[in-house]
Amino acid sequence: MKASLLLLFVMMIPQVQAQSVTVTTGKVTRINVKSKYVDSRNVDIWVPENYSKKKKYAVLYMQDGQMLFDPTQTWNKQAWQIDKVAGQLIQEQKTIPFIIVGIWNNDNKRHPEYFPNRVYRTIDDSKKNFISDILIKKGRIDSKFRPISDYYLKFIVNELKPYIDENFSTYPEAQYTFIAGSSMGGLVSMYAICEYPEVFGGAACMSTHWTGIYQLDDNPIPDALISYMNYYLPNPKNHKIYFDYGDQTLDSLYPTLQAKADAVMKEKGYSKKNWLTKYFPGNDHSEKSWGERVHFPLEFLFQK
Repeated sequence: MKASLLLLFVMMIPQVQAQSVTVTTGKVTRINVKSKYVDSRNVDIWVPENYSKKKKYAVLYMQDGQMLFDPTQTWNKQAWQIDKVAGQLIQEQKTIPFIIVGIWNNDNKRHPEYFPNRVYRTIDDSKKNFISDILIKKGRIDSKFRPISDYYLKFIVNELKPYIDENFSTYPEAQYTFIAGSSMGGLVSMYAICEYPEVFGGAACMSTHWTGIYQLDDNPIPDALISYMNYYLPNPKNHKIYFDYGDQTLDSLYPTLQAKADAVMKEKGYSKKNWLTKYFPGNDHSEKSWGERVHFPLEFLFQK
């Protein structure tokens, strides 16, 4: 191992957690990771049944890792239960084998970690104050809003991914490395594939929180996000992007904004071969809804 990589692993000091995670298929290893970019956090690493060091696996990095597997351990007693879906797809050979790296959010720093830095810099200062006030009132932050997604992505790309590739049997190339999330997690996943197109070959953005806050009126964020996409979307020849949305609860804000994002996708040359947007009438903004439809992005990204 190169000296620089060894130093990185010493600095991260991953510690295996004793708490067990109940899954339907496969196995989850929970580690706690220290970082020079962001606060320390748990990471849940799922491997499918019959995982073997003799094989190579693609990797899906996912936001809000504490909400993915075990509903008995979540704040709302809901979870994607993505292990069940992923295990079935792999067993039925509908996808190539892959592992899932669930990165826990950091509670009140979730919004700053998931909001695209480069987008926020384009917004007028008076509007930034407006955004801060709304997020404070909603209890999402407790002081002036300062996105730190650039640091969060550096943590994933420069620290977590090297650790995963060193300690698990993975294909490290971009064509086998994907990132996904829902709501704000969908937003930062879109940001990740745009900022690091050489690292991530695909992204799944479910119920993408295009508003950034919780309203459409007087909101500068959607237009700023569309402008960013128009400039930074990666090459469609070697990247795949999945979007979806419902129309209930918070998802009711998304249909018109997703249509604008879809228009940019078409303009940039994306087609049904490398881009999919799906609409789910009646679906709300919840882990239950995302878990019920997560097989769509998994099959799209990991198709054989």
